[in-house]
Amino acid sequence: MFEACLGNDINFFDTAHTYNGGLSERFLGKFIKQDRENLIIATKAGYTGGSGGDNILKQFDESRLRLDLDTIDILYLHRWDAETPLLETFETLSRLKETGKVRYIGVSNFAAWQVMKAQGVANLVGTRIDIIQPMYSLIKRQAEVEIFPMALGEEIAVAPYSPLGSGLLTGKYLSGGTGRLSTDKRYAARYGQDWMVDTAQRLSGIAIEMGIDAATLAVAWAAQHTAVTAPIISARSVAQLQPSLEAGNLTLTDEEYDRIEALSVRPAPATDRLEEAVF
Repeated sequence: MFEACLGNDINFFDTAHTYNGGLSERFLGKFIKQDRENLIIATKAGYTGGSGGDNILKQFDESRLRLDLDTIDILYLHRWDAETPLLETFETLSRLKETGKVRYIGVSNFAAWQVMKAQGVANLVGTRIDIIQPMYSLIKRQAEVEIFPMALGEEIAVAPYSPLGSGLLTGKYLSGGTGRLSTDKRYAARYGQDWMVDTAQRLSGIAIEMGIDAATLAVAWAAQHTAVTAPIISARSVAQLQPSLEAGNLTLTDEEYDRIEALSVRPAPATDRLEEAVF
């Protein structure tokens, strides 16, 4: 899968301290040795143990050892930590950046207000949030309300995850396939609403009309939003990965984009002054 990504001009790889107990970082560390200077490597800290300085440094050092890197391109806070002062967190991240161990700072799974609160503290210590990682797909569009407008206004890069809706938008569950949605209660709850299944079914119908894979269509649609820098794709095999890779060569027409957009409910804007809302 790594070689297939390189063959499709992908140079941005995302992992985390917690993924597969560290095995994800160890594997990636081996894969990137041949072409490190041409790659962007991102990992995350703080999913477990909180965003205190000691925990961030401990997990970051473990991640660097697993990846066998002196410098990591992007370090994300994996999630919001309401128990730790942001000043402590961003003083730690700022030091990592100042010493050249991290090139860019990111946050994952933050609401827009949390990003801006953190950005204000980051500015106080002479650094900034460069990139965010929200959930986004045709069936998870909350990011359109405040996160995307904020990112565009503040010039923050956006690398959304799960553009396939944890596999629902591939159509595999419609034909009896199995995966996270059938084995993990969290994902079943997240993507288990009837309208989501209906959206996936109608997307598959459009994909058949266009003669392409539903996964290709789902990734291309998510990638084409003006706020999105690069969606994060994932798979369990090269065969499963290939349709997502093909999305890199697909640019939807305005008509095609709007037709797909209409398959799910556009979230209400962040203001009730609908006459002033920009859709």
